[in-house]
Formats: sequence, C-alpha cells, structure tokens
Amino acid sequence: MKVLRTLGVAVVVLLPLLGAAGAQSWQPLVNEPTFNASTALLLTDGTVMVHEEGALHWWKLTPDINGNYLNGTWSQQASLPSNYSPLYYASAVLPDGRLIVEGGEYNFGQFAWTNLGAIYDPLANKWTAVNPPSGWANIGDAQSAILPNGTFMLANALSSQQALLNATTLTWTSTGTGKFDGNDEEGWELLPSGILLTVDANSSDPTHSEKYSPKMGKWISAGSTIVPLADPGSHEIGPAVLRPDGTVFAMGGTAHTAIYNTATGAWTAGPDFPKAGGQQLDMADAPAALLPNGHVLCDTSPGVFQNGVRFFEFDGTKFISEPGTPDARSNTSFEGRMLVLPTGQILFADGTRDIELYTPVGNPDPSWAPTIHSFPSTITRGSSFILSGTQLNGLSQGAMYGDDAQMATNYPLVRITNQATGHVFHARTHDHSTMSVARGQRGSTHVDVGSNVETGPANLEVVTNGIASTPVTVTVQ
Repeated sequence: MKVLRTLGVAVVVLLPLLGAAGAQSWQPLVNEPTFNASTALLLTDGTVMVHEEGALHWWKLTPDINGNYLNGTWSQQASLPSNYSPLYYASAVLPDGRLIVEGGEYNFGQFAWTNLGAIYDPLANKWTAVNPPSGWANIGDAQSAILPNGTFMLANALSSQQALLNATTLTWTSTGTGKFDGNDEEGWELLPSGILLTVDANSSDPTHSEKYSPKMGKWISAGSTIVPLADPGSHEIGPAVLRPDGTVFAMGGTAHTAIYNTATGAWTAGPDFPKAGGQQLDMADAPAALLPNGHVLCDTSPGVFQNGVRFFEFDGTKFISEPGTPDARSNTSFEGRMLVLPTGQILFADGTRDIELYTPVGNPDPSWAPTIHSFPSTITRGSSFILSGTQLNGLSQGAMYGDDAQMATNYPLVRITNQATGHVFHARTHDHSTMSVARGQRGSTHVDVGSNVETGPANLEVVTNGIASTPVTVTVQ
C-alpha cells in the first residue's frame, strides 16, 4: 500500500550521473495542465484522457493542427459518478472506443479498497457506473488487460479472483481457476500467443511466475524467473514489457530483472539495475514504456518508495542513463505514469501540474510497423469505412505499470494528413476485430471520418504504439 502525496518538505536524494546520456530530451507541454495530472489513456481519435489525481474530474488533451501534442490544448470532460473518486485503479480503452476504470485503493482521498467502477463513452461525453462482479466486496488497486478477443479481464486485488466483462451488458463472468497466489501487486502482460503472463508477488517461491490461458480459463505455471523480482517486505514489483523481439523484460521491486522468451517459454536473469550514489535502484511500483526503437524507458527509485528517480533506456542488453524530469529529484517511481503517443513520444505525468514529453531517438524496424491491405481510395467527411491489414495492434501493449494503472495502446489509430496543408487529423477507430499482439496478425477496424477533415488528396496511415504504417493516398471529399 502506498500513501497519498502529502505537502511538506521532500527528502531529496542527489544522484551523480551514471554514464553519458543520449540525445533524448524532456519537454514540458506549452499549455501545462491547471490540475494535478495522473493516469493518462489514449482514445482512439488521437486525444488523451487525463485523470485529475484522486478526483472526480477528467481532462482531454487535443493535439494541434499539425498533430503535435507539445502544443496541445485542454478541455474538461464529464466527471465520474458522484460517489467515485479513485486513486490507483484498473483502467483500459475497450475495442469499441470506450474507457473503463475499476476499483481503487483510495476513494475521495480516504483509504478504501473500493469495488466501484465506471465506463466512459467519448461520443456522449458521459460516464456510466459499472456494478462489480458478483460477490466482490473489493477490487482495489487491481490489474487488468484486454484479451485478444477484445474482452476486458479484471482482478480482485484482495483475492485470487478474476472476472471477464461483457461490454454490451456490463455484466461479469468468473474466470481464472488455479491461481497460485493472490493478485495483489501483480501485473499482466499480453503475449503473442494470446495468454497473459504474471510474476507472482505473494508466493512462497520468490521466483514463481504464471500464465493465464483464455481458452482454458485457468492459470498454469510459467516457470522460475531465476532471480526474485518482488520486494520481500512490501511485495511491490515492477512492470513487464513485451519487446518486438518476442522477449518480455520484467523489472523488479528488487535490484533484479528477468527476461522471458515467448518462443521457448524460458526465463533468464537480466541485468541488475545500476546503483547511484551508493544506493541500489529498483522499480517497486513504477512505469515503463516501449519506445518505437525497441528500447524500454524505465523509471527507477533508490529503494522502495524513496525519492530521487532516475531514468534509463534498456536496449535489450544494458541500461543507458537518460536525462531526468524537472521533478525527478523529489519524485519516487510509483508517482510516475507513462503513455505512448502516436508521435512516438512518451507522455509522462507524476501527479503534479507538470506533464513532460520524452522524445526518443532511433527508428523502428520496418517489420514492426502495421500494414494497410484494404481501404477505400475515396473517403467522405462524416462517413465510416472498414480498414484491414496486419499488425494493426502492434507487437506489444506499449506502456506498462502493473497494478494501480494500465495504459495499453495496442489498438490502431488512423492519421490523415492533407497533402496541400500538412494538417493532421485523427479519424476515430472502433470495434477492432482483434487485440492480438502477434506478429503478422491480420485484422480490421471501423474508421469514422470527422466532419472537420480537410478535403483533397491526403496521406492515410495506421499508427500503433507510436509506429506508423507506410502511408496510402486517399481523396477526402
């Protein structure tokens, strides 16, 4: 359990530089939020929904006419139901384009393992309360994931229970028999095979991992992580990120990391986190994000919940030290949230009125990009069409945290750039045929063309996890 951010004198840990930083950089938004910004989720129309930390309120960040989020503008959206104001909760964007939040470790700033939840319709700008699964008195700071068939799966943080949501009727079905330990503090990583991987945080075996089969509806062992990843005192653990090479980089609430090979089903020990100023770094409750170049951006702390975060990129072999945000010295890792934007940048929020964008260097391998197979050569403003292709959902969920917050972006966005003006418009996508992150996965999505899209010849791209397809030419009329 974590405590709320409190006012007072922060304990600042001064850390010397560890090696040379790359050319990456952080930039504050030109229009910074007027509220304390926390969890952010990417809607399928290219806008970003940002939660005001621990409050009822949500705000939308809209990129400028050039598709630039740095110059984006804010608009307040509908508030959550009046009895629901969570902190540290499950969250996801559903295949139909709606946003769901479930549970919470706090409610209105008061400690509570709440079982409340709500779903947001961006077209109606309205939240609707969602009843909990039958018999669940609590949900708490739970983990969640969207399965390949588009079903939202939720954990009860205080038990070993899981449930599947029927998004049409907003009713639940129990699943997940055979869980080895409780769900508390654990995260779920979607694999190319369609299964979920988790590293146990509450097991008598500190290196045990499990995988959930949607077909069987049960958990089975995924073997030993070789090194312990959960902090033995707090049970806190770090995120796990699926990389395009098919390996999962699992980060510990300890000094350790481990790598899971999805092709062989075997674990190997990864590199330990560096030390800084004589202090061991870890990722106990922390965000991480897959960059378009295949690296993983990591937010580390010098001890569980200690101030003085350091950022690194993991390149598959080693950690590369990167610049810190303005608040880095007074932050601890659990306060951070990362989101992969369509531009390939990482939006970083830390519960303050400062949102930073991280701009990585390097390009993705072309084989990682989505491809467009079928599309209309002429599209009409205010109309809809179906687009099909491969790898429309990318090769990973994108940014990860674990429990407390989820902000996956493994769904297609459609970006339309007018050839004459260079102006950028995002068409809303919805009802994707699959949420699979398998290489070569075929799929389709429905595309709604906005009435504001400029007419004339345009380039149309599918963008997933910040990686764009080769553009095709369409005529907007």
